Amino acid sequence: MKKGIERVLVLAPHTDDGEFGCGGSISRFIGEGKEVYYVAFSTAEKSVPEGWPKNILEVEVKEATKRLGIPAANLIIYKYEVRKLSYIRQEILEELVKMKKEIVPQLVFLPTPNDLHQDHQTVSVEGTRAFKQVSMLGYELPWNNITFHTQCFIKLTARHLEEKITALKAYKSQSHRAYATEDFLRGWARTRGTQIGTQYAETFEVIRWVIE
Repeated sequence: MKKGIERVLVLAPHTDDGEFGCGGSISRFIGEGKEVYYVAFSTAEKSVPEGWPKNILEVEVKEATKRLGIPAANLIIYKYEVRKLSYIRQEILEELVKMKKEIVPQLVFLPTPNDLHQDHQTVSVEGTRAFKQVSMLGYELPWNNITFHTQCFIKLTARHLEEKITALKAYKSQSHRAYATEDFLRGWARTRGTQIGTQYAETFEVIRWVIE
């Protein structure tokens, strides 16, 4: 990993986006002693499947990030309305600017600018605006991407992948989604690993890369 990175910030428009996009990398960073912060902007209460408590995704993200080793104090949860983040983009930007000053990350993960989801686009644009002087990597969510540039790869071990899968299993309310299956997650990591001659990997678009 890039020399000098000690604090990593993960921006997730909704709970679980960060685990899907860079959960293996989070596991690796935690194992290397890096300080990782995770920010979820929406608990998507209006999208919770019938029969589940409305706050279930808040409960699940706390458990998922705990499984990855992120301290509870490093988890920031907002409750903005799902699919309406673009309506409050200035408020989100101001919160991100505060994070930049308080956390001072050396690396920020956020959705790729090519993500089609409206909330993901908002977090990507405002995140890029707030952290334009910091190294930023855009994570992929294949179900939301038509185009994705595999410009950066982070190698993962079997343990990193297992911890990512274990974290995502905390989202029992989302287990019906095709991309939440263990088979898909393993195949995805294996495909990206094959591209660089290793067993498993995650890949990212380079939005900005700053060499100290």
